Amino acid sequence: MLLGVNVDHIATIRQARKGIEPDPLMAATLAILGGADGITVHLREDRRHIQDRDLMLLREMVNCELNLEMAATSEMIGIALKIRPDMVTLVPEKRMELTTEGGLDVLSQKKHLTDAVRKLRECGIPVSLFINPDITDVDASKKIGADMVEIHTGNYANASGAKANNELHRVMESVRIAHKHGLSVNAGHGLNYFNVKEVASLENIRALYIGHSIISRAVLVGMERAVGEMKELINNRR
Repeated sequence: MLLGVNVDHIATIRQARKGIEPDPLMAATLAILGGADGITVHLREDRRHIQDRDLMLLREMVNCELNLEMAATSEMIGIALKIRPDMVTLVPEKRMELTTEGGLDVLSQKKHLTDAVRKLRECGIPVSLFINPDITDVDASKKIGADMVEIHTGNYANASGAKANNELHRVMESVRIAHKHGLSVNAGHGLNYFNVKEVASLENIRALYIGHSIISRAVLVGMERAVGEMKELINNRR
């Protein structure tokens, strides 16, 4: 199972002072040394953390999977077609949200998402849709033409007890149906060192995408160690 490390929050710290450090490129390099299989960044419309220059430098220097999270807007599609990341994950985006609050509303945006997926795939860029653990959204993602889906694990991560078990079951069923449809399946959001094993133990998940918890730990113990510890939990999931 692959581990994609999101380095957005390195840029968040940098942008707090509008300076040059810490550098997301350096963080990505250390993450890869620690065992990351890929690097993820979310280029937001308001550029609150990752900047266009960060994305350009990462594309030049990262020698593993570069996953660009973005809204399905004309501006972002144009940037993706120019930069050519290894994959694009289409995500919902709200100006005032602290982090992505849930999956795409696939059904209400079906035509718009279909057009975005087509444009990206025509240029050879694989496309993933960030969706809620809902079978309806899985089915719609297949019809839209996505190559893969990323199942939102935030509700599971924020729950406890019986509710957490129920949310984990929703994730598991969504993964199962997506795999049955021939979609590659990823998962992410809210996963940390205490709850990742349950999701990592599910069958047919290609990759986990994790950011905040790894960056939070890296502040205390360093990026290589933080990534290495997460990678070890995933590898020892069974």
